[in-house]
Amino acid sequence: MRKMTAEEKRRHRKNTVKLMKRHWVLYIFLIPALLYLATFNYGPMYGLMIAFKNFKASKGIWGSEWAGLKWFETFFSTPRFLDILKNTLTISLYSLVFDFPLPIILALILNNVKNLKWKKFAQTVTYMPHFISVVVLVSMMSIFFSPNSGMINTLLKYLGGSGETYFMGNAQYFPHMYVWSGIWQSMGWGSIIYIAALAGVDPSLHESAMLDGANKFKRVLHIDLPTIMPTMAIMLIMRCGSIMNIGYEKVYLMQNSLNIATSEVISTYVYKIGLQQQQFSYSTAIGLFNSVVNFILLLIVNKTVDKLSGSSLF
Repeated sequence: MRKMTAEEKRRHRKNTVKLMKRHWVLYIFLIPALLYLATFNYGPMYGLMIAFKNFKASKGIWGSEWAGLKWFETFFSTPRFLDILKNTLTISLYSLVFDFPLPIILALILNNVKNLKWKKFAQTVTYMPHFISVVVLVSMMSIFFSPNSGMINTLLKYLGGSGETYFMGNAQYFPHMYVWSGIWQSMGWGSIIYIAALAGVDPSLHESAMLDGANKFKRVLHIDLPTIMPTMAIMLIMRCGSIMNIGYEKVYLMQNSLNIATSEVISTYVYKIGLQQQQFSYSTAIGLFNSVVNFILLLIVNKTVDKLSGSSLF
């Protein structure tokens, strides 16, 4: 992709300013969104200061004493740091490897279904789990994987197994149960954006390919996939930019004393340290470290994808 010269950049900026002046009324509609971002996304960043202080609520943020990098050093030196980081990366990468491509595959399959009724039925079935709350989902898992009367253990016992495996309390099963239950819940919903992108494929391309003798697999490989490649690139960048973020709700609900070895991640650790033990400075430092790592990964992946595919967020 050719880079713009200085003159082209200047001309582009000038044209952008003219365009904004001409359609200034439309930009007024951006004000509520900008106010929302400023209030709830940028305003709270003022509180990040307590990550470098010995915060005491009675003294406030400015009145509390500076602690420098004390809380970061505390986190890096804690015996649980490597285990927590390992658990976070294991679950995130595991989820990325399987949760990212499966919605794409589902979208390609649904896009090639010719029976409209069957297609709508399949879409409805795959979308429905998205609307199940996290609490209900974990409750369903607890019932299905119960060691005594659960459906899974009953089936395993029928097939010759012991039928008494406590899946929810086994540390080695936790990453698998977390990731695959998440895939089941979000795969259909995640395929929507790719189905929308596939709707923009020119039918004449498929007609020409069929005349040349291309089968369905080759048409998917050489027409459908290249069409949605920019969308895939953007979605991959966004996923990699939040690779250290694992929502604590589901992990915390699935967590117990038996699987804590693999279920303790950064988000649950921050929750326990910050809200339960009220070590606000310590928890803020951990959260800031998490955000900085995500930001660096976002920049690296964005630059890499831009060089490989020409698509990027910025």
